[in-house]
Amino acid sequence: MNIYVAGLSYAIEDAGLLDLFSAYGEVSSAKVIMDRETGRSRGFGFVEMPNDEEGEKAIEELNGIEHEGKTISVNVARPREDKPRGGSFGSRPRRNFGDNRGNGGFGGGRRY
Repeated sequence: MNIYVAGLSYAIEDAGLLDLFSAYGEVSSAKVIMDRETGRSRGFGFVEMPNDEEGEKAIEELNGIEHEGKTISVNVARPREDKPRGGSFGSRPRRNFGDNRGNGGFGGGRRY
């Protein structure tokens, strides 16, 4: 069972997440998601527990508790949706902002 954990303290590391869930059964993996630029936790992570009953018990017991000063949210992880990965314009609609001659691109042009 793959479990999503949100609202984590920014100080928590993989080992701390593993310790938190290992009290409820076997943990295959525990991963805190880190920001690529800052190297700091993004405040959420994923835990993999091979036994679904143990995973459901962990979710039931840990959801809504305070851990390291923050209230955490624990749920079954949904499968990741495939989103198109684009550059700066790949995921946005294109807009016409005109040209360099005063034509604003908003339905006009010069009006005289």
